[in-house]
Order: sequence, then structure tokens, then C-alpha cells
Amino acid sequence: MDEFMRAAVEEAKLGLAEGGIPIGSVLVIDGKIVGRGHNRRVQKGSATLHAEMDALENAGRLTARDYQRAVLYSTLSPCDMCSGTALLYKIPKIVVGENVTFQGPEEYVRSRGVELVILNDPECIQIMQDFIADRPELWNEDIGV
Repeated sequence: MDEFMRAAVEEAKLGLAEGGIPIGSVLVIDGKIVGRGHNRRVQKGSATLHAEMDALENAGRLTARDYQRAVLYSTLSPCDMCSGTALLYKIPKIVVGENVTFQGPEEYVRSRGVELVILNDPECIQIMQDFIADRPELWNEDIGV
């Protein structure tokens, strides 16, 4: 696992330790993490604070040129909302820890020219499988079921 996905996994574990959903994300530009975050819907009582949204928010205002050379890392396949945000800002590459427990609109994202790298990392899969088994009601809330 590379250093950036490792940082996203650390964020996921922070979210779990806070009583939230264990999904983490980092935004990388020119080989440097500029934003990190984790799903904080539970912690902040938010409707939209998924891990990717948190990482983008924590990166602050960036230029279009910044986004166009960024890589978004997420421990889980980004949902419609997070994928749409990546498309809006023309982030060219998304690295996904796993898409076994949940798969966002990956084919659509690819059709829009985004390079999508799916790692299916065993640690990322295990974190989500354990969480879904332990807290199915919270997981269903997060994905809108």
C-alpha cells in the first residue's frame, strides 16, 4: 500500500474511533497531501460530509489548475455525490482502496475521462466488512438505503 492510501486508511480508522463510518480520503497534488479527511456525517450531524468531501473541504480553495493535476485517494469507491464533485473539478485520477463492499458510478466516471485505479486492498475491504456487519443501520443510512 502506498503512502497516500495508507494516509486514507489512517483517516478511516480515525472516523471509526470517533463513532463514525470508517472511510478515509486524501487529496494529493504534485506528490504532496494537500487535504485529508474522513466520513464525518455522524460526528457533525451532516448530510453530505463523506470522506472525499471532507478531504476537499480541508484542502481549502484551490485553482482549477490545481484540481486538474490532483489525485483523489479514497478507501472506498466514491458514491454519486463524491464522484460528481471530482468530475466537477476535473480531478483526472481517483485511486480506490476497494469496491467490493460498495461500488459508486465507476463506469460513468471512466466515461468522463477519469483514470480510476481500483486496488481492492484487503485491509480496506476488511474495515468495511467489519463495520457493515457491526453497524448495518448506520451503513444503510450513509448510502441512502
